[in-house]
Amino acid sequence: MKKELPLSYLRRKIGDLKKRGKKIVFTNGCFDIFHPGHLKIIQKAKAKGDILVVGLNSDSSVRKLKGPGRPILNQESRAKILEAMEAVNYIVIFNEKTPYKTLKALKPHVLVKGGDWPTSQIVGKDIVDEVYRVKLVPGQSTTSIIEKIRKNA
Repeated sequence: MKKELPLSYLRRKIGDLKKRGKKIVFTNGCFDIFHPGHLKIIQKAKAKGDILVVGLNSDSSVRKLKGPGRPILNQESRAKILEAMEAVNYIVIFNEKTPYKTLKALKPHVLVKGGDWPTSQIVGKDIVDEVYRVKLVPGQSTTSIIEKIRKNA
């Protein structure tokens, strides 16, 4: 089953799942150089409901957020990694800096973000019923991994 779907199709699919009583959870990120911190967020997010939708920043969105030289892995590669994860039900790629438009279209019940985001700065908190923050895994960030690679090169 293909998990990466266009927003228009996913919106209808999520609407049907909600009618069947399913609790929809959403998390998002760049997921560039997948690491244990990413895995923890996805596992904790899946535990919060029945269906996990992962919003994936497109390549252009990552460049807007992280600057030139990013992403390291293109969106197709990042989507393939997420698609291989049993916990992930659906993936939607978005081009904007934030997933607000995507969240507004899908209206999930729960939004899960990393603990580095203060609740007041979490985009979409006004759309969902519940926001859950996941404690970060110390020393696990894409930026720190890139810095370590550069230092050891």
